[in-house]
Formats: sequence, structure tokens, C-alpha cells
Amino acid sequence: MRIDELHDWNLDPKRAIALQHELAPNLISDVPLALDEITSVAGVDVSIRHQRSRAAVVVMSVPGLEVLEIARAEREVSFPYIPGLLAFREGPVVVDALRQLRRAPDAFIFDGMGQIHPRKLGIAAHLGLWLGQPTIGCGKTHYIGEYIEPAEAKGSSSLINYRDELIGAALRTREKVKPVYISVGHLADLESALKLVMSATTRFRLPEPVRAAHHAARL
Repeated sequence: MRIDELHDWNLDPKRAIALQHELAPNLISDVPLALDEITSVAGVDVSIRHQRSRAAVVVMSVPGLEVLEIARAEREVSFPYIPGLLAFREGPVVVDALRQLRRAPDAFIFDGMGQIHPRKLGIAAHLGLWLGQPTIGCGKTHYIGEYIEPAEAKGSSSLINYRDELIGAALRTREKVKPVYISVGHLADLESALKLVMSATTRFRLPEPVRAAHHAARL
């Protein structure tokens, strides 16, 4: 699949932050997904252990959620753990895995943030620019922003605002279970991102493609 190499990953933290400021204005987050035309969705996750990283990309059919393809890659970790710069730590191995896909899926859901990020460039947003494809961030823990706890019913959501700007939503994917934190990465809008995540979620908290990628990435 086609991937645009927009920059070198081997940057010091100061330059990495500057690059995030440069890239963020290129994000497009007001395009509704054509949900009835989406037939495949990929989940993306990374695990790191003892300075070794493994990325997994699991492509599933929609709406059947059958596994169509799994791609994995491993490499040594070269960037330190710094909140807000995780894309530089995990991005290189994710790109390695993405290059192995035979066909590009219609959308990607990352285990991580999209625009729920101080500079609006979490890994789902950052790699959305590299991919030129619709990407969505699905975080497991609250990172930044203020929101009201969503109702306990499955499918309930509440908006997340940061510095007076809408950046995402807390989404209850299971009744009375802690929400996940959804944000647009690139080439989508929040409403359709929430709908896509719910359509890919069954009886677990995380959408199935992300769950499958999490298991496939285990070291």
C-alpha cells in the first residue's frame, strides 16, 4: 500500500515537537465517512518490551468482522518514552507493518490518540498524514481535555473539549463499562468516527480490529 514518508523519525524531542506543530494544520477532520461504502477496517497496535517493539495491523471485514489480513513487524526502540511524542517511539515499527499489507483497508482505528493531544497530533493523526487514509484514535485512558461522564448505556458519548476546542469524545462501548476516548486522526469527522467504532464493537470494550491487533502485537 502507498505510504508517504513525510519526514525522518530520528529527531531529538525539541525538533519532534516543532514538527508536530508544522504537520497539525494539514489534518482534515470535517469529512464524514461514507459508512455504507466501508467494507474493511484495520486495527493498529504496538507492544514494547525490553526496548523491542512489535506492531500489528489486523484488517477485518465490515460488517462481518472477519479477519482478512494480519501484518506484523518488529524493531528496536530508538526513541525515549515522552508523553505527547509516542508517535516517534511507535511510528517506525507501525510503518514497517503497514508496508506489508497487500491492500489498503478503507479506514484505520489505532490503539492510541488522534487529535486528543496537546498539539492535535497523536499517533492516529500523525500516521493518517503518512497514509492519506481515514484514521481514528481509540484511546483506553483519559489523556487531556474536559468532558462529562457519558450515560451508562452502550453507545452513549460525551464531547471532550480542550482549550475551548472540540477534540474528541468519550464513548461507552459497553453498558456500565469505562468509556474509550475517540478522536479523529485524519480524513473523517467525529460523528462518523464514533459510528464506525461502534459498528466494529461487539461484546468487548475495544472495537474488534483493535482487540485483534492488541493480541497480535504481544511480545
